[in-house]
Amino acid sequence: MEMTLRWFGSQFDTVTLKQIRQIPGVTGVITTLYDTTPGEVWTREKIRALKEEVEASGLHISGIESVNIHDAIKIGSEDRDLYIDNYIETLKNLGEEDIHLVCYNFMPVFDWTRTELARVRPDGSTVLAYTQEAIDALDPEKMFASISGDANGAILPGWEPERMAKIKELFALYKDVDDEKLFANLKYFLERIMPVCDAYNINMAIHPDDPAWSVFGLPRIIINLENIQRMMKMVDNPHNGVTFCAGSYGTNRENDLPTMIRALKGRIHFAHVRNLKFHSDDNFEEAAHLSSDGDFDMYEIMKALYDIEFEGPIRPDHGRMIWDEVAMPGYGLYDRALGATYLNGLWEAIDKSQKRG
Repeated sequence: MEMTLRWFGSQFDTVTLKQIRQIPGVTGVITTLYDTTPGEVWTREKIRALKEEVEASGLHISGIESVNIHDAIKIGSEDRDLYIDNYIETLKNLGEEDIHLVCYNFMPVFDWTRTELARVRPDGSTVLAYTQEAIDALDPEKMFASISGDANGAILPGWEPERMAKIKELFALYKDVDDEKLFANLKYFLERIMPVCDAYNINMAIHPDDPAWSVFGLPRIIINLENIQRMMKMVDNPHNGVTFCAGSYGTNRENDLPTMIRALKGRIHFAHVRNLKFHSDDNFEEAAHLSSDGDFDMYEIMKALYDIEFEGPIRPDHGRMIWDEVAMPGYGLYDRALGATYLNGLWEAIDKSQKRG
């Protein structure tokens, strides 16, 4: 595996490439053109400029997270082919620039849902958190307003203000889209893009829905092993794979994370590893990566990835806000650096113990 860190670009991220380069064992970044909009073609010039900036720091681009999917594709509207054509052009340009991994999601309206961005933990750190009770009491049109004050001035991925300004319109567009229609629209999209993925050896790694159940009545399909396997079988191509995000699948405590990893051998192209602390099945907060700080056995998760001979990029996912850092919630430097070092330590211990028999 390769240890990486997510980086939003020098215009948007409080964390610098110089700082990332100094985290032991981190050799690449997972990045994006954060100033593009869904449906827009990424030009080779912009991709190359981003690539050159990263490489000048001594790192390289390990993958893109995300090339966002236009709502027309998810809904299956009449103009979806235009946006799929644009997506194909972007994939070609990425391939021409020797970038071969794209993480994306197929979530309607909200890319992820949390009810708090700065819940205070016993150690004084702050974290992202979710309670179903808060969701049930909330008007979805006011969702962004309810959390934006804790964003530290950052533009949150999937919660861009211009998108949130159209929230009522978005809900109306998705009113006739259920799980089956969303699956059908995902199949159509994947069938269209797989030829270019084959031509340029681009792995498409779908990110799970977060949390792994319906929120505000919206369909959610990438939530468990059964649905992932359905997605892979309906477009049976090795480039059609997954981002295994422990923190997203793990929101549903019925998901056995190590078992899922072993069942998906060969189709996990990218991994996000983080920890959650549950107060009930639908009240959880994000924790430090250390196993004892949450409810996941991080050793077993990393052992499962090792057992399937996972060779792709991995990154510590959302971190706590610690040591008075002010940054995009979940994406500060300090706790993710601790997470990367911890995960690297687990991997080294597993590797040495296996090789010594």
